[in-house]
Amino acid sequence: MTPAPLVLLDLDGTLTDSYPGIAASARVAFTALGMPVPDDAALRRFVGPPLADSFPAFGVPGERVPEAVAAYRGYFREAGMWENSVYAGIPEQLVELRAAGVRLAVATSKPEVFAGPICERFGLAAHLEGVFGAPLDHVPSSKATVVAAALDALRPGGAVLMVGDREHDVHGARAHGVDCLGVAWGYAQPGELAAAGAVDVVADVGGLAAAVLAVLGRASGDDGAVSGSPRPAGAPTTGT
Repeated sequence: MTPAPLVLLDLDGTLTDSYPGIAASARVAFTALGMPVPDDAALRRFVGPPLADSFPAFGVPGERVPEAVAAYRGYFREAGMWENSVYAGIPEQLVELRAAGVRLAVATSKPEVFAGPICERFGLAAHLEGVFGAPLDHVPSSKATVVAAALDALRPGGAVLMVGDREHDVHGARAHGVDCLGVAWGYAQPGELAAAGAVDVVADVGGLAAAVLAVLGRASGDDGAVSGSPRPAGAPTTGT
């Protein structure tokens, strides 16, 4: 039997609309530093990259980045992580993929200590074999290191695909020879995913499972059919 394929799913902007809590946490941080608060459109750029990269991109001096991160995390732990929602239709797409024999796990740049509880609270964990995220901010990390941790823990024997909404997902996956399928409902700038090298970009949530199966089918040469046994729903997660 052909080994089941593994799909690594980004969290923010792919499975959940986390912008409200991220933006609120960033506003708290800029206010605490006495710096101008970016507008809503600019704050959307906070979704995806590590905070240690985002704050300098908005003019926070390097020596004040730890202060900004601490203020951000203070609000995020208290309230911001729950100012979040699963995109309509995502659970059904995950069920469809599992029924097709696809293994699923989350691989996110969000710290794992937050990603795991978010997946539990919003009912995503039951569909997943694992939730893999970054360490807290004093430990260097990138999307590539998160993908590496997921691959090391899950040891896939079949095809592997990343699904995400930002260029960081594409680059992090490509560092391990893994293709990335982009999603258009997240936080990417126009053309960002294609320019980064995503194999395709899915226009809406309702097309996610079909697009994933099509890419996996091309990789295996079987026109979208996926073989292998799905993991039972509700199986315990790994890495949280």
